[in-house]
Amino acid sequence: MDLNDLHFILFNMHIFYSIALGIWAAYMAVQSEPISGGYWGALLIGSGLAAVVTLVGVVMTLQGLRPQRIVIYYLYMAFLIVIMPGLFSLMRGRDDRSAAIAFSILAFFNATTSFSMVQRSILGPWLLPDAF
Repeated sequence: MDLNDLHFILFNMHIFYSIALGIWAAYMAVQSEPISGGYWGALLIGSGLAAVVTLVGVVMTLQGLRPQRIVIYYLYMAFLIVIMPGLFSLMRGRDDRSAAIAFSILAFFNATTSFSMVQRSILGPWLLPDAF
């Protein structure tokens, strides 16, 4: 397995993980439960997973490989890394029903954004620049 495959597998994990975070937050909102500490940890892991995907992308970039739209790729990945912790900061750690709804919507938005990256070939394939 090369880095292209690893990058794609990790990115797919990020999509499915975002969907799981969205379902979990929606469940807590429907049940009117406060957001649990487990969810906060899972949220941090989701951002960490996006950071690992970006790190693999950096390694491939240092090897000379490039996707067709590398600047757009890094902008999207920066967004995916900071947006969930950013919402946490913006909401000042609230854990009520409306916060759960906000986190659910954002998690589903992250999943659809990531899926659109795959559909629009922003994710790759990573090739040498002269291969374009």
